Amino acid sequence: MPQTTPRTIRLDAYELAGQDIATVDVGRLHELSVGVRWPHRPADWDVLRALGHGIVALDEIGRVFSSGMWFPHGESCATIGMVITSPRLQTHGGGRWIMERILAECGTRRLLLNSTRAAYPLYVSLGFEPQGTVYQCQGFVPEGFEVDPSLTRGVEPLPLGDIYEIAALDAAAFGAPRPELLTLFAQTAEACGIRRDGQLVGFAMRRPFGRGHVIGPLVATSDEDARALVAELLKGMGGAFVRLDTRQPAGPLREFLSKAGLVQFDTVRTLTHGGALPPVTSGSPGTYGLAGHALS
Repeated sequence: MPQTTPRTIRLDAYELAGQDIATVDVGRLHELSVGVRWPHRPADWDVLRALGHGIVALDEIGRVFSSGMWFPHGESCATIGMVITSPRLQTHGGGRWIMERILAECGTRRLLLNSTRAAYPLYVSLGFEPQGTVYQCQGFVPEGFEVDPSLTRGVEPLPLGDIYEIAALDAAAFGAPRPELLTLFAQTAEACGIRRDGQLVGFAMRRPFGRGHVIGPLVATSDEDARALVAELLKGMGGAFVRLDTRQPAGPLREFLSKAGLVQFDTVRTLTHGGALPPVTSGSPGTYGLAGHALS
């Protein structure tokens, strides 16, 4: 760890020390995310801790004031997320302290993160470059919502016992392998896919998260295929709260999401360090829906 990153930091009247996030009671992590109005349940924190590494800043009586995590995807890529600072200590330097420690652990990996407006200046100052906008689309699917059968023609349920085929397509779209993530998601997710000439060309997962369910990752070779996959996963979801995060600013997918009650709630910015964001180009596998803000 660089000498410029101390193991403790004083913020306002608090002397804080870093501790491995895996050793902290999940209830305290949940309190931290509730304090900034993030929707993560304790179960969502458990999933993230199973997939990544992280650090928290604790005071002398064990209260959690800040957190940050990073998630390796193969040997050369990682995503960063769950960078949270308690509102009472925001703007005091805790976020930078956490980030400097995370960057030291990530080494030379290509990095990707999704930034809130408040954290954006910090990430830019650390050398991250803006790549795109994430549109957080969410809402309650209307009761009795019905999907036009023509939209889902060719979409089939996707068994999740063996994720090799899904993982290969996801890696082609994301730019790095994420088999551990997909394997863990498969324990609670439902999935569907599209095949052409016997080859999987698109897939989507829906799993419990936050206030209801999240759809993602969503990988397809066109906006129309992405719409078809989402339509399949919204069947029978009338009355449920569903979220999907996408970098698609407009088009058939966004139009369908609005009709299904998933309207734009907020936006965040995607930034990278050490390499550009893989583009979404019609005809090639692209990420039309994120696995999660922290996992991208």
